[in-house]
Amino acid sequence: MRILLVAATKAEIEPFQSLKLTDNVDVLITGVGMVASTFQLTNALGQYDYDFVVNAGIAGAFSRNLKIGNVIEVETDIFSELGVEDGNLFLSVFESRLIAENEFPYRNGKLSNPNAGMSDLPLMKGITVNTVHGNEDSIKKVVEQFSPQIESMEGAAIAYVCLQKKVKFIQLRAISNYVEKRNKNAWNIPLAIVNLNNELNKLIVKLNAN
Repeated sequence: MRILLVAATKAEIEPFQSLKLTDNVDVLITGVGMVASTFQLTNALGQYDYDFVVNAGIAGAFSRNLKIGNVIEVETDIFSELGVEDGNLFLSVFESRLIAENEFPYRNGKLSNPNAGMSDLPLMKGITVNTVHGNEDSIKKVVEQFSPQIESMEGAAIAYVCLQKKVKFIQLRAISNYVEKRNKNAWNIPLAIVNLNNELNKLIVKLNAN
């Protein structure tokens, strides 16, 4: 099996790279955000045939049931900022009928992973954003509209490309902070990275055993 490990930054998967547990895993560092992720992954999948894409990174949690350092698997993701404003209302591309809810690769307005559950980690709903939430009003609105459990800046872009290219994929996220008014003193990125890479190692071993 040939696996492509995709991360926004080198730091998020540095422990895995240092271990060098397997030689059938290529690493792609895309840079932060949806545009960079989409370009870099599309380019990589156009050059080589991969059996599986593993997207790994840190994330913010909306759900207080998650603890800092927890690692989860994203089952569904969406571009939560993609839509139109109508006065004080925000309408998603599906609510505004710009895209049909089941127009490929969407299913019921979401990018759903048909291979979800490969990791044995808790399955969560994600949103992908250009601007990380840090305002109480905007946090309240996005929670009411989409009921997300975590947010990242790349997840839905990776899912979109993989679904379009018909490549199996999985998204692992470690919680580094809660989505709230920005308070970096409450973050724990080192713990999130350690836990993420522990689960990443387990996943790669499992994928290679299948």
